[in-house]
Amino acid sequence: MDFNQINCFISVAKTLNFSEAARQNFVSQSTVSRYISELEKEFGVKLFTRNHRDVLLTNEGKTLLPYAIEITESLEKAKSVIQRMNKGGMGKISITFDAVSGAFAQKCLKRFSKSYPDIAVDITEISGRENVQTLSDTAYDFHFMLRDMLPENDDFSSILTHKDTLSLIVPKDFKGMGRSLQNLQNEKFILLSENISPILYMEIMDIFRTCHLSPSIITYDSVKAILIAVGSGLGITILPTQITKIQMCDSVKILTIDSIETDISYAMSYRKDIANPAASLFLNIVKNITKNKDLDEDEVYSL
Repeated sequence: MDFNQINCFISVAKTLNFSEAARQNFVSQSTVSRYISELEKEFGVKLFTRNHRDVLLTNEGKTLLPYAIEITESLEKAKSVIQRMNKGGMGKISITFDAVSGAFAQKCLKRFSKSYPDIAVDITEISGRENVQTLSDTAYDFHFMLRDMLPENDDFSSILTHKDTLSLIVPKDFKGMGRSLQNLQNEKFILLSENISPILYMEIMDIFRTCHLSPSIITYDSVKAILIAVGSGLGITILPTQITKIQMCDSVKILTIDSIETDISYAMSYRKDIANPAASLFLNIVKNITKNKDLDEDEVYSL
């Protein structure tokens, strides 16, 4: 198996057309056919079914496709990093964050990129439930997450980075009954799904129970989608204040929630045996920010 075979497989799988795949990869149609045949021989299965009119992916082909795409994306990332290093770059760091933990990571990376512009940065957004699996992947140096997601693992250290509050996010023209959740029983709530952020979902469910609420709930898989839906008048939501400000759209407004505790805490996890020199530089910046509250004027995190 080689890179050309994988690229041609992806092209055929996406276009379902051998001629178009050949054009995209600057090879002949017979070469594409040969590459696919070689892959099918290597895997011992048919990846496509073909007749005079149609090309269709088999179940085995559908299974292979996301892995093939992941391989090509990883190689492209490696190529980018190596090219930067060859031009005088100073290495690379890799971080992960979940849907609600990116605000503080962004501030740290802003400071880091100013101090070390030649260090490549790989950023991956993951779902909350993927946190534990991703921690075991040594390809990543740092993991930003809600504090309650921290692993109980002696191989890892962590830093409590900051606290935020949960806020009520409503349409700009919202005419609801104040900021007390008890008055919002009849409102439809649009929440980040439990799969994407299980801790946040549980926190909000606890708030509903405390307020004796059982509202109608629908879930989305991204903060941006939720804000668009709220701005369109499809419902209201509860989200961390800072991540909302980063992704803010003009059609929503942020309201504090009265008479109830809504603090949430965040952390960054990393391996104790960190050996990447570039990662050590990033770690020092994070430690300085959290220890000295060394933030820009527009950064309103509390520690």
